[in-house]
Amino acid sequence: MNRELNSEARVDAEGGVEISFVVPAYNEAAVIARTLDAIHAAARAVVGEQYEVIVADDASTDGTGEIARQHGANVIAVQKRQIGAVRNAGARVAKGRVLIFVDADTVICEKPVRAAMREIERGAAGGGAMVGFEDVSWMARAVGRVFCEVFVLLRLAAGCFMFCRRTDFEAVGGFDEKYFASEEIWLSKALKARGKFVVVRAQVLTSGRKIRRFGLWGLLGRFVGIMLGGQKAVQRREGLDIWYDGVRETRDSAQGAKA
Repeated sequence: MNRELNSEARVDAEGGVEISFVVPAYNEAAVIARTLDAIHAAARAVVGEQYEVIVADDASTDGTGEIARQHGANVIAVQKRQIGAVRNAGARVAKGRVLIFVDADTVICEKPVRAAMREIERGAAGGGAMVGFEDVSWMARAVGRVFCEVFVLLRLAAGCFMFCRRTDFEAVGGFDEKYFASEEIWLSKALKARGKFVVVRAQVLTSGRKIRRFGLWGLLGRFVGIMLGGQKAVQRREGLDIWYDGVRETRDSAQGAKA
């Protein structure tokens, strides 16, 4: 048991659940096992057995749900095809006093989880973590680092790893489902209005598959186009192929692929 978690805080958790990890997943059979194994290892190091893992399986056709069950997740089936709504569906069945949202292609370790819980104990309403990209070029890693530093400065969380107190999440209504993208930014802003919001320096490692698929400059160009479109551009699925084209790669195809 992590001694940093006080007894009063533990009483608030339902059924002894300190942390609920919520993982949205659509056709993630190639990566979900690795992601879940990493979550289990990190959670046990921080809170022992006082955690749960919920996979919100969003209409997968590749066996994602079954693999997730085999790797210790509570799997709920949804038909959303909207990332914020899928995360909300997972959060609705969560029992933990702390919610940590982890993308299905993101590998975490003990450090960001411990740092997140430390900030929660210090009164933070929520936060995020630094993000590294897997199997991409040095240029892509450098650009990613710059974006991370901007997010730290603005106190905004990247969607692949975001944490918050469940009470605060429920108070702001969760992820705003009118957005098909950027929902983590709007939630970050809503949580900041309720208390301290911290992007911890501990890093999580996420897939570089979007960079490999579109190329670094092609991906940045798409982001610029979306930003120029304003809020309306992220309130519909059309034009957001970065997130919704459904293309997946095998682990083997990712190895050695550089942007």
